[in-house]
Amino acid sequence: MPELPEVETIARGVDARVRGDQIVVAWFGPKRDLLKTPAAAQVKGLESRTIAGVRRMGKHIVVGLAATGPRTARRNGVTDQRGVEEDAQWIVHLGMTGRLLVTTPEAPVEPHTHARLELKSGRELRFVDPRRFGRLELRDLGKGERFGAPGAEPLAIEAEAFAALFRGRKLAIKAALLNQTLLSGVGNIYADESLFRAKIRPRRRAGRLTQAELERLRLALQEVLQAAIRLGGSSVSDYVDAEGVRGFFQLEHRVYQRTGEPCRVCKTPIRRVVVAGRSTHYCPNCQK
Repeated sequence: MPELPEVETIARGVDARVRGDQIVVAWFGPKRDLLKTPAAAQVKGLESRTIAGVRRMGKHIVVGLAATGPRTARRNGVTDQRGVEEDAQWIVHLGMTGRLLVTTPEAPVEPHTHARLELKSGRELRFVDPRRFGRLELRDLGKGERFGAPGAEPLAIEAEAFAALFRGRKLAIKAALLNQTLLSGVGNIYADESLFRAKIRPRRRAGRLTQAELERLRLALQEVLQAAIRLGGSSVSDYVDAEGVRGFFQLEHRVYQRTGEPCRVCKTPIRRVVVAGRSTHYCPNCQK
């Protein structure tokens, strides 16, 4: 499943290509299990709308929609930095294998394409998802349906708030990092990589970590996420960015999916265990 860096990379790429464009025609395929809002309602809410901006919230992509171009914000609206008011949001969750691609109408339509938005500029925005775990949803801000990520933003959280998330918790720190109601967007790859850099074993009880250890973890997590964003995310499965290009952060992985290989720091073989039902990789020497 794409995690925070991959979703951030896609959102930035889509935003750079379609912000300010107008949706002319919206088409949805016959697979209704992906649609949290019925297809007819999404078509009605998308067509003739201007894309005010595209951003990430947790593991979701939020496409802000405006009825017109720049205008004065209303009570229920949200004005972006360019003065375009959002009065609706199209929410895209990529699931396990989802991709949001900016292309041209002439580009071959891939199998498992479930949504196509034709834009006034001549581009198309397509949602492709072979395994159909992704979700598409339309929200009306005028009805108070604004989307919000369930947990804190890992890239912005301060030391005191971060430590408070884990205080008194009995679950393993790896499981806590994966809990989306605590931190939105952190998944298996970046939990493993940040715990390695913070020198913390994944099975340690979250509530027993010291203040110093939690601060090491917060800084390591933010460092790893920012580095992954700079390299376009980790392409370990189906992930590609908005132009169909693979990321490169998988080349920087120090423990994730490196079972039995020597630690890049101490040469001890990397071990794999299962924590909270997820494959977990760590160095038994570097991580205490």
